[in-house]
This record gives sequence, structure tokens and C-alpha cells, in this order.
Amino acid sequence: MRTTLRSDLPVGSSRWAVRRAQWRSLGISDEEMTRPKIAIVNSSSDLAACFAHLDDIVPVLKEAIRQAGGLPFEIRTAAPADFITSAGAGGRYVLPTRDLIVHDIEVVVEGALLDGMVCLSSCDKTAPAHMMAGGRLDVPTLIVACGYQRSALHEDGGADIEDVFLHAGHTALGRTSAEDLLAMSEDAIRGPGVCAGMGTANTMHMAAEALGMALPGTTPTRADGAVMWDAVRAAGRGIVDMVHEGRTARSVLTPAAIRNAVTVMLAIGGSINSVKHLQAVAVEAGLDVDVWRTYEELADRVPVITAVRPNGPHLIEQLDDAGGTRGVLAALAPLLDVDTVGVTGRPLGELVAETPAPGAEFIRPLSDPFTRRPSIVILRGSLAAEGSIVKLPADEERPLDGLFHSLQHSARVMKKQRSGSIVVTASTAGPRAEPRVSYPYVASKSAVVGLVRQASLELARFNVRINALAPGPVVTSIGGTGPRPAAALAAWEDSVPMRRWGRPDDVAGLALLLASGASSWMTGGIHVVDGGASALTQIPSDALPAPDTTAL
Repeated sequence: MRTTLRSDLPVGSSRWAVRRAQWRSLGISDEEMTRPKIAIVNSSSDLAACFAHLDDIVPVLKEAIRQAGGLPFEIRTAAPADFITSAGAGGRYVLPTRDLIVHDIEVVVEGALLDGMVCLSSCDKTAPAHMMAGGRLDVPTLIVACGYQRSALHEDGGADIEDVFLHAGHTALGRTSAEDLLAMSEDAIRGPGVCAGMGTANTMHMAAEALGMALPGTTPTRADGAVMWDAVRAAGRGIVDMVHEGRTARSVLTPAAIRNAVTVMLAIGGSINSVKHLQAVAVEAGLDVDVWRTYEELADRVPVITAVRPNGPHLIEQLDDAGGTRGVLAALAPLLDVDTVGVTGRPLGELVAETPAPGAEFIRPLSDPFTRRPSIVILRGSLAAEGSIVKLPADEERPLDGLFHSLQHSARVMKKQRSGSIVVTASTAGPRAEPRVSYPYVASKSAVVGLVRQASLELARFNVRINALAPGPVVTSIGGTGPRPAAALAAWEDSVPMRRWGRPDDVAGLALLLASGASSWMTGGIHVVDGGASALTQIPSDALPAPDTTAL
């Protein structure tokens, strides 16, 4: 019996007639017009390596859909690439473009009453946008993660894009020469795909599989690799089955699925951006789920079982080869709701039972994790009453203690105790003061390095380095290596206009300004016990020294 499709327009109606006229001119037959009509959502452009292979995927996916009995249509959306489209307007275009992609999809898929969609996900904002669109429209939706790029780091021990990004901040501070940065950036990226490492893109690809929105065993994956191409062909078959079976996005995106995804994010030390993206997915799917609270609730229960850069020493390729998301899900099975059903229509428990044992060197068992400290910690207090985030790398213990009235004070305490913590608050870099939303951390990484470097040469003995830093109001972490590492946190408060610093979009200028004497503006305090949040407080402004305006 033929499936009734929402794309079936009444024969003889005006909309049926004009659509038929349009489609006949494209060579579409009347028989093809009776098939499930599938959107191939191609969020790509020529601007970045992230998308460079997506156009080649489309014809293969179209053929797979046709062979499965569907009628494919490629549709295009906006395609932000963080390292490219953050150049204008201080990075303000990047995160809003996530929501623009959702609108782009709605206009075409809902406007044309298409029956389902396969989304080609790549750079950071595309996977969450695609899942948000699926949740909003509640049509059959299947995510294809289009893979991570080859890097010089993996192939011959050179640099990857994370190294280039980090050393750009060092160049602004005179720690890396422009010539070295030029050489580093020459061939750090050696093929199409998203940034290698546990950045936002790979994190959200894995989240898609953990939610059940991607096919099992397809994330993370090498761009243009055999697994990716197998996933493309399987997606073409799978989406047609989903339409016939009525398996829509909201049947997959359940509260239990969100909880499973948060469990995976904590276990892999995923990007802190996963918090806001999963919350957005939940909202679009009509779920009454507080994702921030879910992270808080699960933080102390979920050990960290992978340690991929920048959270630890391993490469994304090693996690991929060890079993990827499917291996992580198998290792986490006792902590998951295995009754959830994804795009395949099969319960997670069945899939986990069929999963080979993951490589224990890179995906640890629950009994022997890399650390039992949470990888993502939600903090609440007067600096960020609605919540803020600390990212804790897997390979560091982090004793955080003390409330310091200035960075200089913290340096003196560290010199005396030989260990401790630095807590700095940049009161002029929040989204209300400078609404660059997802990209203040471009400035912040360099800025905090400058602050720490300038405050006391003694800090060099702790080899303070940036592990992860994110926007505000968000608390983000900096760690050190060595026998007695120091730690530093930056809490970003949003109440003071950024114009006091001059040109807010000048990242290098901001870093140098901070390094040259504005550190008396940086203050704040946090007390963290065993990786869990107990308080987040701000020192009264009348307790601060006057700002040093000589640098201005």
C-alpha cells in the first residue's frame, strides 16, 4: 500500500498544476512526482575546507535516494565557517548564522512541503542547526557527518589548525614570530573537512549520533573516507525508509536522548558549546528540558573516558579508529537509557550489544577512566547568575583555591605557595557589552595570556598555557603543565561597555593593551571544590585599585 505523503498535492489543484509545470521542465516524470520528496541540505560554500567536498557528496546521495525510491532535491543554506566568517563585525555573524540556517531550511522544506531531509553537516554551527531544523519541522531527518580534515600533525608531526590558532595569539604577544606562524599555517590543513580534534564540529557530530540523529558508527569520521561514503549511501536508503515508516525528528529527539547526549559530551570532554547547542535542539524539538541542569546533575556521575586534543594527548583519528561514538556509547551503556530509538528504528540497547569492544587505550572502560573529575562544570553566582561554564582537561588535576583581589595578589600567593589558582574577570567582554556572542574567546585567549604573562615572571615557572577558553558569561579554564601545575580561570561579566578599551574588534590591540597595564581592571573570584561548583562571587568595585589608564 502506497504511503500517503504530505507532498501529495490534490490533483487538478492550482498548486499541483504549477508545480507539475515547473518539475516537468526539469525532466521529472509523473511517476517520480509520486515518490517521497527528499531535501539534501547542503550547507556549504567555497570559503573553507570544511565544505570543500560537500558538492561531490550530493550526486552520490541523490543516486542513493533515487535507488531507494525517493526524489531528491538539493537545497542550499548559509554556511558559516568560524575561522573565516568571524573576520567581519567582530565575529558577530557566526552564532546567529546557526539560527539563519534553521530558517533557510524551514523556508524551503516547509514551504515546498518536502517529506524528509538528509543534512550534510560539517563546520561547527551546521550540525546543531540541522538538528534544530529537524526538531522545529518534525519531518524525517538524518544527519550525515561529513568528516574531519587531514592534518600535518597526524601525518608527520607538524601543526594542525588548533596550533595555528593558538600561535596566532602568541604572535600578537611577541612569543611566536610572524615567519614561524606563516610556515605553520602553510600546510596545517591537508584536505577537506572540519578541524581535527575535539572542537565544536566533531563534538556536535558525535552528539548527533548519541542523540540517534546520525547512523550508528558514522562519527567522528575522516572526510572522504570509506566510512563517510558508506554513510552517505546508507543515508539515502535510510531517509526513504524513515518517510515510509513515519519516523520523524521529534520521535528521536526525546528527553532521554538529550540526557544520553549530555552523558556522551561529559565522557568525551566535548566542547562547552555543546551546552548551548543541545539546549537549542531541545527547545526546537518542543522539549521541556533544562540542558544546563542536566550537565550539572550528571557531571559527578560521568567519568572522562576519552582524551582527545585539546582535552588530552590523543588525536581524533585515534578515537575514530578505536570505535568512535559507537564505542563510547558501548562503554557508557550502564549510564545510558538504552531504550531510546534513533533514525534506524532500533533501540540503542540492540546497537550497543552488537558493538565490538572499543580500543581501551583511547576509549577507557568506566572502571578505569582518564579522570573521574567532570570535564564540563556549570558554575553559578553573582558574576553569572544564570550559569557559567568551566572546561577541565582530562590530563590535569586542578586544585583551585583562594579569592584574590588582583592578579598581582594571586601571583604573590602563588610564589609563596608554589601552587594555586588565578581568577581574572574581564568586566568588559560580555555579550551585552560587546555582542560578538560566540567569538570573544578569540580576543580572550590572547588577552588572558597577556595578563598572566605580564602580572609576574614567576608564573613562567608554572608554564601556564591555554587549554580552552570560551565566551561569556562563561567561566573558562587555563591550565599549566609541570610537577605542581597552576590553574587559571577567566569569568566574563557583561555589565561595562567595552569602549573603555578603545577598538573592541582589534584582537591584537586588546591583547597588547591588557598585557601593558590594564590588569588592575581584572578581578573576581571563584572557589571550586573537587571540580564541582560551590560559589562564584565578585569582589565589590570599591575594593579595587583605580584603573591604570596609562596604556590608553
